[in-house]
Amino acid sequence: MGYKNLNVSSSSVFLVTGAAGFIGSNIVEAILKMGCKVKGLDNFATGRKINVEEFKNNSNYQFIEGNITDYDTCLKACEGVDYVLHQAALGSVPRSMKFPLIYEDNNIKGTSNMMEAAKQQGVKRFVYASSSSVYGDSPVLPKKEGQEGNILSPYALTKKVNELYGKLYTEVYGLECIGLRYFNVFGRRQDPDSQYAAVIPKFIKALKAGERVQIYGDGEQSRDFTYIENVIEANLKSCFAPKEACGRAYNIAFGERFTVNQMYQLMCEQLGVSIEPIYVGERPGDIRHTLADTSDAQTLIGYNPDWNFTKGFIEAVKWYKENI
Repeated sequence: MGYKNLNVSSSSVFLVTGAAGFIGSNIVEAILKMGCKVKGLDNFATGRKINVEEFKNNSNYQFIEGNITDYDTCLKACEGVDYVLHQAALGSVPRSMKFPLIYEDNNIKGTSNMMEAAKQQGVKRFVYASSSSVYGDSPVLPKKEGQEGNILSPYALTKKVNELYGKLYTEVYGLECIGLRYFNVFGRRQDPDSQYAAVIPKFIKALKAGERVQIYGDGEQSRDFTYIENVIEANLKSCFAPKEACGRAYNIAFGERFTVNQMYQLMCEQLGVSIEPIYVGERPGDIRHTLADTSDAQTLIGYNPDWNFTKGFIEAVKWYKENI
């Protein structure tokens, strides 16, 4: 179980794009602890310098400040790399509804740049972040690969296009690509301060300050909240999964769902507060319920998550108590 017993050669070189972001910086940390070499690429558009500060004196770590929309930067970053873990992207469904064109540029052009650069540089495996948002308006639960509905946001569309590129590059160009459909990832280093911050860090910061939070809709929408350690496991195991696993995308979650109201109640208990939330209108583009069927990921990439929501949530709240 987990990823810490993976037999990875210390001579392996990993490139993590979006290395200063929440997910990317956690992946960098895990790989360095395994004794491998890591290149980090980020332009700090959404990533934070504090997230990579602790790695700068590690002899196995090299940081490149650059943008994935620049092909030459991608080509340089992929030089001498065995495995690419591509996390760089603009997140947030609401922001994509307002600014669709910057999502096209960053998430589609940026990802195709990275795939082409990886192909040119002879990278062994290209693992990229997709999203549960690709399921769109499908009412089917649990969400199962191959049972997607209509796309509801520009962000979701960019992730769907990334998956099509991943399939194409695997089948046509021989670059072994695996996509990971993340379901509401949370954990240490997730930024609470962005206008479009994820709900968990944003709520924790507000409650610590004694402020009321806004819950969109009735709070009965449910999510398969996924702790960061499970995402690290999925990325690393995907690098060494059998070749037949390539050319498609997999659900990455724990496989359980909690409503926003349930999550909020647990948060209040962990923080020792009792503050009533404010309920406001629903957000356009939001999916009502998510719950993942992870059987394909288990079978084909060996994904076997250790961290359920409650266990991960308690760890996350501890971290935020100390760090925000």
